[in-house]
Parts: sequence; C-alpha cells; structure tokens
Amino acid sequence: MQLLEQRILQNGNVLGENILKVDSFLTHQVDYQLMKEMGKVLADAYRDKGITKVVTIEASGIAPAIYVAESLEVPMIFAKKHKNITMTEGILTAEVYSFTKQVTSTVSIASKFLNENDHVLIVDDFLANGQAAKGLIEIIQQAGASIAGVGIVIEKSFQDGRQLIEDLDVPVSSLARIEKFENGQVVFKEADL
Repeated sequence: MQLLEQRILQNGNVLGENILKVDSFLTHQVDYQLMKEMGKVLADAYRDKGITKVVTIEASGIAPAIYVAESLEVPMIFAKKHKNITMTEGILTAEVYSFTKQVTSTVSIASKFLNENDHVLIVDDFLANGQAAKGLIEIIQQAGASIAGVGIVIEKSFQDGRQLIEDLDVPVSSLARIEKFENGQVVFKEADL
C-alpha cells in the first residue's frame, strides 16, 4: 500500500538493526484517516471469505482491526494481555512473547465471543517473529473456529514470522513489507496488497 509506505518513510524511525518506530501514526498516536484506508484495503482482500469476526491483540492492533471490522461489518475482538477480575469463566489463552517488550504474556479471549461457527481474520500492526499471530491462532483453534488469514499492517520480511504462520497453513497478507533496514533507512519489498 503506497500511502502506508510513504508514511513510514516520512515518519518512521529505524532504531538499531530491526526495530521500526511508528508511534506518530500507528503504535501510540493514531492517524484515523490512514487506519480507515488500511482497514478498507485489508477488508477488501478478505471480503468474499465469509469473515464473521476480526481478532487482534491489544494494544496497537486494535486501531487497524476496528477499521477492518467496520468495513466488513463484523465484530472485532481483542485478546487481553492481562486477565482482569471480570474474566471468570470460559477463557481461551495462549502464551505470547513480545520481542520489543522482551516479556511473555498470557493473552486471553472470553470463549463466549468465539465458537466453531466463526471464520476469523486476524489483524495486527506488525509481523516480525510471528509470536502474536501464532498465539491468536492457538486461541482461535481452541474455540473450534476457522481462520481465513492474517492481515498485517507492517511486515518485517527479514524476520521469520511469515514463514512461521504459513507453516501453520494460514495465509498472510501485508500492506507494507520491509526487506531490510539499510543505513537507518527502510527498504521495501513488494507488498501483498
């Protein structure tokens, strides 16, 4: 998606060898107009797949996921990273390691929101090592639901996340694919959408 790539080049900051900071429009402050456009593009890619729910993980996946769900006119569910006292029954969980935070979290979704009749699209902000998407896939499988695919805003193609997800027989579609970081600059490869 050219609009997203331009925004990454304009406002993204490369930190070290494999971190891209996009907090001015995606991971802290949200550009709702860009999110809405990205939501339409991801939704259009899956519109004929019979999606009944969009699933993401808190926090930065929520903004793009809600716009995908709006465009598809289906509910959006987000996995919580911290169980609260109101989550008392029928909890689906998975362990997810965050590279950027360097912690493992138990993520949860109440089972009453997912069942064997659901056909789910996973949406997330980044795909790097694939651990968040893998955890969401595990939760969706626990519910007996099927998975249409994983829609990603920014993929770091130089890391192994895509391969991990595709090895689970789940297709991946990305709006922007980063081939590498070179001298503090982002180098893109051809995106899926």
